[in-house]
This record gives sequence, structure tokens and C-alpha cells, in this order.
Amino acid sequence: MKLFAISDIHLSFNNPVDPNDWESVVEHKPMDVCAPEWKEHYKKIYYNWHEMVGQDDVVLMPGDISWATRLEETDHDMEFLGMLPGSIIAVQGNHDYWWQSLTKVRKKIPANMQVIQNDHVIVDNIAICGTRGWVCPNNGRGFTEHDEKIYCREVIRLENSLSSVKQEVEEIIVMMHYMPTNEKHERSHFIDVLQKYNVSTVIYGHLHSRAQRFRLPDTAWGINFHLVSADYVKFTPVLIRDTSLK
Repeated sequence: MKLFAISDIHLSFNNPVDPNDWESVVEHKPMDVCAPEWKEHYKKIYYNWHEMVGQDDVVLMPGDISWATRLEETDHDMEFLGMLPGSIIAVQGNHDYWWQSLTKVRKKIPANMQVIQNDHVIVDNIAICGTRGWVCPNNGRGFTEHDEKIYCREVIRLENSLSSVKQEVEEIIVMMHYMPTNEKHERSHFIDVLQKYNVSTVIYGHLHSRAQRFRLPDTAWGINFHLVSADYVKFTPVLIRDTSLK
């Protein structure tokens, strides 16, 4: 089994996707308004995914999956994900407004997809944990009481996810939508929790364009970090682990 990751795919389909007729695709929020490389990004993801990912592989997706604001608006986005090979494990991103009731979300997602919230998924003796995360204190852009409340809640959710792993596992990989530090890479409560549970690897997204310069180094605090925003990884799932090489 191979373990891949990609985040921030920002789907917004108005109609069913037919890979034999890309001209018929209509989006309600085209991403190429952000940067030209996003033009028809869903098409790049589709072909790159099929080229890289096999049916027995797993793709980690740390958030910003769909631009939909309500769950019933995600129909065609979920259908698209269901057409992709392999299994998907996801956490919520800051733009996943459709992600409200966890029970309803789990009923809506395609058969090849699982989501994490205060729990975990075991894949080939690797525990996959995660939470959305939030902006961290001293980030240079302001940190309000509202931010403090969400930040503390997300630290608790991260610990809930990690503490839910009761069995012995080979390693623990965490998905977070937000980078688990501020832009200065100062230690945060997220880092405290990650170290407490001996997390080996953190997969995160959220950073686009010029903001990608704030990405974490590949290794810090004894943890491996991977930025996997779709535009950063050129709309291609990146290989994180190949368990067949154990």
C-alpha cells in the first residue's frame, strides 16, 4: 500500500463530471480567478490521481475539499471523489462550511472516503489522526478572543483524536488543515500535543501562492512536516509512505 496526500482541492461542480466530456463541466467558483495555474485544476487532479494512485492505496486530504456551503450542495463534488481510485481519509478545512453534522457528513461521502473528527483511522498499522487546526498566537496578523477560543478547541480535538488510538501502532501520522504554528514557526500547543503522542509526521495545507513561503521546514521538533496544498504539489498526490518497502 502507498500513502499519498493532497489538500485544498476546492471543488465546486454544478453538474455531474464526465471525464469523457470535460467541456460540459460547470463550476460555481472557478479557482483560476486566484491564479492561472488553477485553470481546470480538477482535470489535472483527475488524471494525475489516476496515474499515481492504485485501488489499494490511500490518499490523505487535510481539508478545503468543497466550496459548498451546505451539505446538499456537495453532490457532484462527492461524485467526483467517488470516481477516484484508492481510499480517501479527510479532515475539515476552514472553507468546508458544508461540514456540520458529522453523522450527516459520513452518510453523504462516497464509499471510498472516511473522515476524522475526534477519532482516527488505522491503515496498515499506521494511525491516521487529525483535526482542522486554527491560526496560532503571535501570528503577526492579530489574534482575537474568538481565535483563542477556536485555537483551544482545536488543540483539544487534536488530543481527542490522538488519545483515541488505544492499540500499539507502528507510527502516528496527523493531518491538519492549518500549519500547526504561526508564520514565525514558534512552538504552539499543537506542537506540545504532537510531541506528547510521538507523532512522526504532520500533513497540512491551507497555504497558497506567496503564503507558501511560510511553510515549515521538512523537520522540526523531531516531526516531519509536509505541505500538500494542491497548487504547491502541482495538483498531484504526493507519496508519503510506501508500506510495501517495510
